[in-house]
Amino acid sequence: MSRSPAVARRPFGTPSLTPLLFLAPALLVYVVFLVYPMLWSLWVSLYEWDGLSDNMVFIGLGNYARILLADEIAQLALWNNVLWTVGTLIVPTGIGLVLALALNRRFRGSVVFRTIFYSPAVLPLVAVGLIWSWMYNPNFGAVNLALKAMGLGWLARGWLSDYDTALAATFVTNVWSHVGFPMILYLAGLQAIPRDYYEAAKLDGANAWQSFRHVTLPGLKETHVIVLSLSVIQAFKVFDIIYTMTYGGPGRVTQVLGTWMYFQTFQYYNAGYGAALAWVIALIVLVIAIPYIRRMSRN
Repeated sequence: MSRSPAVARRPFGTPSLTPLLFLAPALLVYVVFLVYPMLWSLWVSLYEWDGLSDNMVFIGLGNYARILLADEIAQLALWNNVLWTVGTLIVPTGIGLVLALALNRRFRGSVVFRTIFYSPAVLPLVAVGLIWSWMYNPNFGAVNLALKAMGLGWLARGWLSDYDTALAATFVTNVWSHVGFPMILYLAGLQAIPRDYYEAAKLDGANAWQSFRHVTLPGLKETHVIVLSLSVIQAFKVFDIIYTMTYGGPGRVTQVLGTWMYFQTFQYYNAGYGAALAWVIALIVLVIAIPYIRRMSRN
């Protein structure tokens, strides 16, 4: 009687190394290109360093104290980020919800309109900034020409060079380019709400506003978490539009943390201070993202 060859068995409870071998290449790339640069920038933020020489002076939390207590431009940039964030939570998010409600109905051309409203969201922000910079041109820009054509020439001005309008003008560009993203998310959320809920509300005598308040808004609860969290994160990371359209000017009135970090690091050669600014942005975003991650993980 032949016996089957002996098969080596792994002792019970001993972990297999096969999954780790499969994960090793991706994990190596992740550590080299993400974890290591993050830890290095955190280390650099504790030093006064120009980013080029070997002369690194340890100052501990001095760079962070300078951001919060001594650097008026950094404080202005933080305030601009806060204003930008509040505006992002209200304007593009609200417009996106309204568009989603309008385009969730079936009518001729609804797909075309969805594409039109979403298309700015896929354009590179640098290209968006350049396009709107031309539109805001005080001499031949489409904005001033349109105002003059409507008899409102007294409103025409250099929108990006005026201290009172520069930040608002760039924010309008941000709304135009980002309104499509919450619209798509809200559309997906609306289509996930069972139609039976609306029919039951109608049978109970609910009007359109009551159906929206008691059926649509609760049904979009998870979508609200996603849209608001991602909108806040995007608002605190804003860089491209400001850099392309105003370069932080006129003066410093449109500086945000992202642009001020860039100037400090690559123009003023304050690499340590720039790294501290980057970590301030990261910590703010992390604090905002944690509830979103916990909520999505729980679900």
